[in-house]
Amino acid sequence: MQPGYGYQQPQQPPPRIDNNMTMSIVAIFFFWPLAIPAIINASKVNPALMVGDYAGAQNAANESRRWSKLALIIGIILWVIGIVCWVVLFATAASVSTSIN
Repeated sequence: MQPGYGYQQPQQPPPRIDNNMTMSIVAIFFFWPLAIPAIINASKVNPALMVGDYAGAQNAANESRRWSKLALIIGIILWVIGIVCWVVLFATAASVSTSIN
């Protein structure tokens, strides 16, 4: 069947692209300086999809994922370092208090 007057080919629905907003918001609690660009990029995905800019939406999603992962990794490392420092501090304080008594 040839497309003619009034005939429209069926359009496929736009591809589903995860904007990574959830991971970006969780990343705020670990290391907020890198989570902010993640949230900004995540908020660009849906508007880009609505105007048909699939490449731009995918690029924004990839950037959001990258910033979120960096924020999570750095945040987890900093939390672990902080916990280790507190354990060492309490262990040192406990050993000093027992040696004084």
